Amino acid sequence: MESKRIISTIASLNLGIVIGFNTCIHDILTPPSLFAFLRGTNGVDWKIEPKSFNHPCFPQMMVSLSESPLISSDDQYLLQKGFRPVVFEAGRSIGGVWTSTLCSTLLQTPTEGYRFIDFPWPESVIGALNRELVMEYLEAYACLFDLIRHVRFREKVAGLEYVGADLEEMESWDLWGGTGGAFDRAGRGVWHVTVEKEDGLLRFSGRFSGLPNIPSFLKNKGPEIFNGKVIHSMDYANVGNTIASNLLKGKHIIIVDFLKSALDIAAECTDINVMFIIIIIIIIIKISNVGLHLLNLQCSKEFPCTMIVRTKRWNVYDFSAWGVPFGYCYGNHFSELLSHKPGEGIMLRLLATLLSPLRWVISKFVESYIKKITPIKKYGLVPDHSFFHAMSLALFAVLSENFYERDSIILEGHSVPIKADLVIFGTGFKGDKKLRNIFKSPSFHSIVTGSSENIVPLYRECIHLRIPQMVVIGYSESASNLYTSEMRAMWLSHFLEDGFQLPSIKLMEKDVKEWDKYMKDYNHEYYRRSSIAGIHIWYNDQLL
Repeated sequence: MESKRIISTIASLNLGIVIGFNTCIHDILTPPSLFAFLRGTNGVDWKIEPKSFNHPCFPQMMVSLSESPLISSDDQYLLQKGFRPVVFEAGRSIGGVWTSTLCSTLLQTPTEGYRFIDFPWPESVIGALNRELVMEYLEAYACLFDLIRHVRFREKVAGLEYVGADLEEMESWDLWGGTGGAFDRAGRGVWHVTVEKEDGLLRFSGRFSGLPNIPSFLKNKGPEIFNGKVIHSMDYANVGNTIASNLLKGKHIIIVDFLKSALDIAAECTDINVMFIIIIIIIIIKISNVGLHLLNLQCSKEFPCTMIVRTKRWNVYDFSAWGVPFGYCYGNHFSELLSHKPGEGIMLRLLATLLSPLRWVISKFVESYIKKITPIKKYGLVPDHSFFHAMSLALFAVLSENFYERDSIILEGHSVPIKADLVIFGTGFKGDKKLRNIFKSPSFHSIVTGSSENIVPLYRECIHLRIPQMVVIGYSESASNLYTSEMRAMWLSHFLEDGFQLPSIKLMEKDVKEWDKYMKDYNHEYYRRSSIAGIHIWYNDQLL
């Protein structure tokens, strides 16, 4: 239950706004000298070395609106440059969505891809990592750099308002913010930040939480006529493990979608309802003119768990194929030579064209392995898109152990009504709407995510071309969100200390258009995800 809210507004002449959306949103704080040796609950030793920095203090204040904060790589680098960031965190602790993940949730990235640059995992940590290990890693990092004292917990940013120059004047500027620099020293405008402080229960509000994406239904064809209960995976994760278990136990359950949240809940259904029999029913049905498959995980003969598969996916058990790690196939300099890239020269363009058949060969190599170790071919669940396409979008998930091999598999090829007591949507979140809703100004509200026909207009996936003194970190997807966000934090810290100036708005618009073309060429209908997973090394090089 929520208690009384206290509304406060903060204003500052030289106020910079960082909106954080992803895994690495706080990493710009000053680490004092300390030494600690921690042992986690999983028996992992976390050795924390002394860290200290000497620097002058800058007068400007930096406000980081960490909407889904884990640890802030932004804050560490900012403090090294002498800034004094303030992080508003709606939750009770660091960890973001990891504080409310399911018991069966595993890290979707290899450990070498999910780590801070200056804080490697202990050598004893191997394989797919669970929630407890990830939280211990994040807490150890926070302890190392003394980040917690810079975070204001249970304080949610309710609104942003830019007071000063109007939209017409800003549109006339040739340089971002009128100067191309990080701060408005000419006094053209000031940001007002409205903060809600609550003593009751708060939910996280990052890109992958807060505003669930529930499918639309025709009138009298949706949840309103369903006699059971309809929830989103966010609601299931937030209630806690004990309540969640009771929610599933002894119920006929339907889970919508076939990615991480849906797969984790399906795995928990089979664990909670004991019997492990998987029945895959290949049925094409119509909901809002969209073809769907049904995958029925029958936890017991009495209480089956049915998954509605909207799009078939290349889900995997680990990050290798035929003994070859994915890192040798994707995410390296050679693999990126096989794709066209924004801003590439004639030689790179020619090389990508000549080597493109090899990209197909590598994709088929991985696909053949997935078909071998999973029954997707036998039951018609082979995706229509290539594994290369899935990698470019970061749209695949790591399956829990023996996901398909529970006991037996039966195929039914006819349409039947499905009895259900509970429907759980694992259909993602509305990240665009979440970003728009934070602005009070109707003008900023309408331009911040741009036209639906193009990608979100962010230069270097950080700087909005028409909104001054505001940076967005972690909105786009990557093969390793943690590493990419940390690179952006470094880039941002140099920008804030006047290490460089942004190019003209005209040149930045040209750059955004080139990335828009890349997203549409390789990500197809998913271009709005702004995924850079296929060329994340090329992207990171642009930040250097």
